[in-house]
Amino acid sequence: MFWHMNPPKLLPVILFNVAYMLAAILGALTQKNSEFIFYIVVMLVLIAVMSLVHSRVKLTTGMLWAFSMWGLVHMAGGLISLPSGWPYHGDQAVFYSWWIIPNLLKYDQVVHAYGFGITTWLCWHVLSNALRQPDGKPLRPTFGMLTLCAAAGMGFGALNEVLEFIAVLTIPNTNVGGYANTGWDMVSNLVGSSIAAMVIRLTVK
Repeated sequence: MFWHMNPPKLLPVILFNVAYMLAAILGALTQKNSEFIFYIVVMLVLIAVMSLVHSRVKLTTGMLWAFSMWGLVHMAGGLISLPSGWPYHGDQAVFYSWWIIPNLLKYDQVVHAYGFGITTWLCWHVLSNALRQPDGKPLRPTFGMLTLCAAAGMGFGALNEVLEFIAVLTIPNTNVGGYANTGWDMVSNLVGSSIAAMVIRLTVK
């Protein structure tokens, strides 16, 4: 996945990504889950894009692990069945449908908040590497810059909703959900992006 970094240093994260993607491919094919075959193709494209981004701006090891974990929980969310008796919403008893707190908080919402939170972090990393202050000093995480990064993170979240809409239009019996689900996805993206922006503001000097 990340061929431009020191291979021995990044070997664990590379093997981690290869392992869960192979497991996801096998699971989707075994279950004949056309929705997640679609998402696996999207994931492979995203892995290629992240590799290209890394070749340009050198992502940190922590960032690579954060995105790798997002990939894992995304694949697991649609392919792993819930234990018997666990509360869930909809027709498919998979982790993406799981009510972590019944009728209040879903696994899907946590994954959205986490994923587009770290996407906001990525946007800050790219922006801070591309720009400097007029005096040549590193870019400061001002309110305006972090608002821009959070908005970019939410924009990528909106692109994700477009991909889910394409899945709904082209694949029968998806587990995407309806308008309310899309709305809560967007709210979760906002929460994750806002938290990421606040963490960056507090930790980057």
